[in-house]
Amino acid sequence: MLNYPSYLKAGINGKLKVIAEQLFNSLESCDICPRRCKVDRLGNKIGFCKTARLPKVYSYMCHHGEEPPVSGISGSGTIFFSNCNMNCVYCQNYEFSQLGKGREYEFGELAQVMLALQESGCHNINLVTPTHVLPQILKALEIAIAQGLNIPLVYNTGGYELAQTLRLLDGIIDIYLADMRYADNMISQKFSSAPDYPRYNQEAIKEMHRQVGPAEFDKDGLIRRGLIIRHLVLPNQASGTDKIMQFVAKDISEDTYISLMSQYLPYYKASGYPEISRRLKNDEYEEAKRILGRCNLLNGWIQESYGSERFAGVNIRPV
Repeated sequence: MLNYPSYLKAGINGKLKVIAEQLFNSLESCDICPRRCKVDRLGNKIGFCKTARLPKVYSYMCHHGEEPPVSGISGSGTIFFSNCNMNCVYCQNYEFSQLGKGREYEFGELAQVMLALQESGCHNINLVTPTHVLPQILKALEIAIAQGLNIPLVYNTGGYELAQTLRLLDGIIDIYLADMRYADNMISQKFSSAPDYPRYNQEAIKEMHRQVGPAEFDKDGLIRRGLIIRHLVLPNQASGTDKIMQFVAKDISEDTYISLMSQYLPYYKASGYPEISRRLKNDEYEEAKRILGRCNLLNGWIQESYGSERFAGVNIRPV
């Protein structure tokens, strides 16, 4: 019996089918994320995420701009899902995350996208903004497994998750690439319309870590399993870097891999919010790096090319 990626075993023993069906049926009164909109998405009603029964995809590609252990040499098989359960006023992907560009995919079509990315040599299937379409992804995954999918899944999330939903993914997802955006409820509400983001986010990160632990790498430095936390440093300390990193060090693990991101730019509606209407200053990012050191969080990556939109990082210490 195959044990890696984990979903292969889950597919063989029937767990994946049970979980996929459970989550899909829950869309009839949707409560899969902290919004708990309770709309009938199976009846094509829409809630906050503006997504009904079928997932919408903006694009897919072999992506070389993720963290080095995710992109590796051959690239990460990235699927960009349209819409989102957050509403970030500075989102650089706003055309599809907020404005909904893209088209609906049947489950079989989505499975074929996964298989095409694998065929192109990608190291993994990178599910970008999967939270609101998780049931549909699992439906497609069932089909893809039957047709030979065998590379790991990366759950690439903004971090506004329900821990109880994530528990169902234990034994299905091997790699979590999760944002920790905010430490303050008022800030998360103001900039992302995400009340109580810190609480839900922290509970979710704990659950992810319980499932997969810190990031583990193969001999070539490619991630095989584990959690990587992304933290985008915002101007004027709006992201609460100090509090977030203290939480990670105390309540998760000092071994946690952190991707400390400096590439904030005032996209979308950010110009209307004075606190974040400019790009990050160099000294603000340098302070964030010092916070990592004070918290003894010495695994992960910092930006080598300051402010680069593509990932250009160096290890805090060698993998």
